[in-house]
Amino acid sequence: MKRFKNVLVVYDDEIGGDDALGQAAALARENAARLTVITVLRDNQYSPNIADETEKRLQRLALGVHQAGVSDVSTAVLIGTPFIEVIRQVISAKHDLVITGAQAGSVLKDVFFGSTAIHLMRKCPCPVWVVKPGQSVPYTNILVAVDPQSAASEDLFNIKIMDLASSLASHDHAVLHIVHAWEVDGKDLDTIRSETTSQQREAILERHRGKHGVALNDLLSRYPMSDIDCRVHLPRDRPERAISRLAEQEQIDLIVMGTVARTGIPGFFIGNAAESVLSSVKCGMLTVKPNGFETPVSLPE
Repeated sequence: MKRFKNVLVVYDDEIGGDDALGQAAALARENAARLTVITVLRDNQYSPNIADETEKRLQRLALGVHQAGVSDVSTAVLIGTPFIEVIRQVISAKHDLVITGAQAGSVLKDVFFGSTAIHLMRKCPCPVWVVKPGQSVPYTNILVAVDPQSAASEDLFNIKIMDLASSLASHDHAVLHIVHAWEVDGKDLDTIRSETTSQQREAILERHRGKHGVALNDLLSRYPMSDIDCRVHLPRDRPERAISRLAEQEQIDLIVMGTVARTGIPGFFIGNAAESVLSSVKCGMLTVKPNGFETPVSLPE
């Protein structure tokens, strides 16, 4: 896990700030990375006294992180709309990872929807890691969702996601669950919905299962997995259902997945599959953008 060298952690004690800071500090220490700890005050929260007290608190936290072995730690109190100020910080300081927390609860739905985290996942140009409160590390089970395609840009995106997930699994000695959910498409979908024999239906399903299996094997053949315990899942299902079900069945600690499948569209919506997963899982999530993603947020003039 030496890929992150300039980590930004968003500290908010109301949404698991200590857990996010702990994960960020451990990552920065192991990677000899720079760590920046920020809190964003909304305009209606701001006063000079509150900003001063917040800065003092961040400096005390930074001192503890420094004493724990992170040599390069800085702090900042930002004012404005949280997700906008976080993304502006990412752009101006060239951070390569944002870590933030999530409120405790049976699911993360209450925190993600309409929250800073969901805005960051949609619009932040670097990976966003949402840490579940109270979650023990290192992780035991990591799930990575891929969708091998023939298009070169999508293939590169899958490689980017797999690189990150396999690196995490190797570092934590975790089981890596690799899932590619597929469905029948084209004329074959009309055929299996019509009055066809069971033998014809099974032949169609087997042909599609084989096609997707070959695509997944081609992707995985690029990774030396001898030091990782891998479990491959190839369900016929919608991705959001398959990921959510596996996350519960396999007691997944962290899901690694992409949040957009197209480039060149600023702030492109993360998509129904990712939205549904975010609304149903209980574990942490690390989400990745493809190369070429353009954030709709810009630095002030």
